[in-house]
Amino acid sequence: MDSNAQTTERSWIAQRLESDGPDLLQMWQTIWRRKWSILSLMLVVMMVAALAAFSLTPIYRAGATLLIEQKKANVVSIEQVYGLEGTGNEYLQTQFELLKSRALAERVVRQLNLTTHPEFDPRQQPEPLIDIGGLLASFNITKAIPAILPDDLEEDVDPTEAKIFDEVTKAFMERVSIAPLGKSQLVKVQVDMADPRMATKAANAMANGFIEAQLEATMEMSMTATNWMNSRLGELRTKLKDAEDRLQAFREKENLVDVDGVATISAAELSLTGDRMIDARRQRAEAQSQYQQVQSMRGGGWEKLATIPAVLGHPLIQQFKADEAKARAKVDELSKRYGARHPAMEAARSDLSAASGSLRGQVEQIVAGIERNYQLAVANENSLQASFNANKSQIQDISRKEFKLRELQREVDGNRALYDTFMTRLKETAATSDLESANARVVDQAVLPTAPIKPKKSLIIALAGILALMAGVGITLLLEMLNNTFKGTEEIENKLNLPVLGILPLIKNKQREQVAHLFTSNEDRSFSESIRTIRTGVVLSGMDDPHKILVVTSSIPGEGKSTVAANLACALGQMEKVLLIDADMRRPTMAKNFGFAVGTPGLANLIAGTAKLEECVKHIEGIDMLSAGAVPPNPLELLSSARFEKVVEFLRSKYDRIVIDSPPTQAVSDALVLGTLANALIYVVKSEATPIPLVQKGIGQLLQNNAPVTGIVLNQVDIKKAQKQGYSYGGYYDYYGYSSDAQKA
Repeated sequence: MDSNAQTTERSWIAQRLESDGPDLLQMWQTIWRRKWSILSLMLVVMMVAALAAFSLTPIYRAGATLLIEQKKANVVSIEQVYGLEGTGNEYLQTQFELLKSRALAERVVRQLNLTTHPEFDPRQQPEPLIDIGGLLASFNITKAIPAILPDDLEEDVDPTEAKIFDEVTKAFMERVSIAPLGKSQLVKVQVDMADPRMATKAANAMANGFIEAQLEATMEMSMTATNWMNSRLGELRTKLKDAEDRLQAFREKENLVDVDGVATISAAELSLTGDRMIDARRQRAEAQSQYQQVQSMRGGGWEKLATIPAVLGHPLIQQFKADEAKARAKVDELSKRYGARHPAMEAARSDLSAASGSLRGQVEQIVAGIERNYQLAVANENSLQASFNANKSQIQDISRKEFKLRELQREVDGNRALYDTFMTRLKETAATSDLESANARVVDQAVLPTAPIKPKKSLIIALAGILALMAGVGITLLLEMLNNTFKGTEEIENKLNLPVLGILPLIKNKQREQVAHLFTSNEDRSFSESIRTIRTGVVLSGMDDPHKILVVTSSIPGEGKSTVAANLACALGQMEKVLLIDADMRRPTMAKNFGFAVGTPGLANLIAGTAKLEECVKHIEGIDMLSAGAVPPNPLELLSSARFEKVVEFLRSKYDRIVIDSPPTQAVSDALVLGTLANALIYVVKSEATPIPLVQKGIGQLLQNNAPVTGIVLNQVDIKKAQKQGYSYGGYYDYYGYSSDAQKA
């Protein structure tokens, strides 16, 4: 194989290795190969699950249906005291939590006496498989390690009735479930127990106990409200009496009989006085006006005073003026006829003087009357003003008393109304205290369950099967991932990009010496046919350039390379003149396998020149064999020497084919040296044993040193196991030969 081809091949292998990733098809093939193991695991787990499910105690579920009304039917109007009004989800959730309460559970435990029921009573529980308490007692742990034991150990050994009741209550609460039915006000009270009859009784007891607890709570709240109202009523009665006493004391202190009547009279008098004061003020103003006119005319004589409108308009003044005018007219008339001393004139003047005097006297009298009227008007106005002010003060005083009186009256009325209200509520509560009314009622009583709800045997078995299937698949994939070895020919060709020359079946119950002669003895036809297949591959791969020097190697010791080399050499010896050389001078096997005498010279002696070729080569089973000889201290130096090359060249001219058993590649570097001298190299891989990276590393080293790696031999394949796991080897295996051997077996 030339250098360019080897470089291209190494590059292609590297690309394949880098591109390897999760292959779903490969995963499926792995699972399919292990299908019977996975199915067997699933079947076993399902059988165990079935046994476990049928051994479990069946649990029955009984349920009673309750209708919880959001608002209680109000018998009395005192729901504010009871606090029973509620709407919405919060109210229903509160009722659900009350159904789950410990108080209700304790009520049912007492009612049904569950502390003595075998399902709950810890004293009647079956004995455990391992009595830890007994073991501790036998070892006297309390004395050995007192610090780590609880103080109440004796109580744990002999539990009290209270502790038993507490444990039974907790256990019963775990068996109770509350399930609302959709968005309705119906709720299902369910109890799970192994005893279906007791479960039915417990469910009905839960429902009825909830209703009874509600009624008892209502009664208790009613009694509490009654007691509170009685005490409150006494306080209100005292307050009402104090208010009435203060009102009566105020009436007596102020000498009040009828404030409303007194206020009405005072208001009427004040109104009348006001009207009279207005008239008096008007009269005083008129009198003042006349008085001021009189005062302004006082210095001009009575004639001026007579011109005042108030005087002039007086009827008497007008009459006296008329009399004076007549007397003056008479004087004027007589003066034309008589002289001044005429008696008629004197009589006329005397009449005129008398008329003027009368007019004057009347004017003065009227003026005096105007002055008196003014004084009387002022006095009258002042008197009415004083009376008005007195009435006003009296009304204000009455108003103040009225306000105080009304304040006291309102206090009395408020206390009386509150007292009457509490009295009415108290009578209503007392009258309806024995009326039972709850906010819940039983719609459906619990009936005796006929079928258990658990264990769901079919579901348990199905789940166990599914889990087992998943576990089997997971374990298979995990083992496949951890088992990083070659298990089939396709895997070798895909990962190494090298042909598989053949596979060799696993030979059981045979010693290494026997396996080395297996082809010649033909004891195992399948093995012999496999060797022939490898021989055919080697021969056909060298049709153009026969592989005269054939090196057989492996990654690590124990993979069967020496067996392959010996049997392949025997197979080739049936057609050609073949020499088998044991070049593994560190761990030689040929001399032992073929019964060479101790001290028989071999390859090491030939290279060192201490023995001749005729002394070293032995003819056995149709071929010539050259054993390793005396184990030298420096095998690699011998194989790397020019003398070894000359030996190989000489032997090449004498034999048609030379098969060299080489040391493993990962143990020493001898195979790399031998590979440079070979025309073909067969790499032996032990099935399901050699790690893939190790093989890749070994082949990579050989290719880097231009070794002519021809193909792979998959050795020690467990055919039966492989066929059970679904591996197929196709044309690499003689099925008929194997089947006949199997029939013989």
